[in-house]
Amino acid sequence: MFTGIVEGTGTVVAASRRGDVLSVRIDVSGLFEGLPLGGSVAINGCCLTAVRSDAQGFDVDLTDETLQRTRFKKRLRPGTRVNLERPMRADGRFDGHVVQGHVDGVGRVREFLRLGESAEVRIEPPPGLARYLVEKGSVAIDGISLTIFAVADDAFSIAVIPYTLQVTNLRDAKEGGLVNLEIDVIAKYVERLLAARGH
Repeated sequence: MFTGIVEGTGTVVAASRRGDVLSVRIDVSGLFEGLPLGGSVAINGCCLTAVRSDAQGFDVDLTDETLQRTRFKKRLRPGTRVNLERPMRADGRFDGHVVQGHVDGVGRVREFLRLGESAEVRIEPPPGLARYLVEKGSVAIDGISLTIFAVADDAFSIAVIPYTLQVTNLRDAKEGGLVNLEIDVIAKYVERLLAARGH
């Protein structure tokens, strides 16, 4: 489990096909020590497994299933900056919200507005996800735990503080760009329970 509190960014240094998987090498630039082999890491909010690891970085393998459900299908090439978060420790402080690392869909940046050091971002979610988004609710955008401040029929808006812009890849966001979205899992459970009761 993750919390959406991104530790920093890494950089894709290699991405190549190996049989039916895309093998990706990520440089962590001293962000943290090597990951344990088989350990989980959230990359832009997608939970992946470290299949090789050393002090400089780690490798992950992505299947076609993962590529189809995330923005990685077209946006994971050398030079790409990615958000990184290791799993939450059982004795750690819970600072964000419950983030599973299971991407629900890919959104599109409708507007990126710089307001001095901070920014406001308006995002268009894919069909089927809008019903889970509420004002003052949580959403993970490329793995970042953020709060929604406005919801319209076809988009939602978030405010981004300077610190978040400094330590995440949101500083690279552009209008028309794609982002991984994970909605609050509690909303999905509530919907499922109500459906089972016939409501």
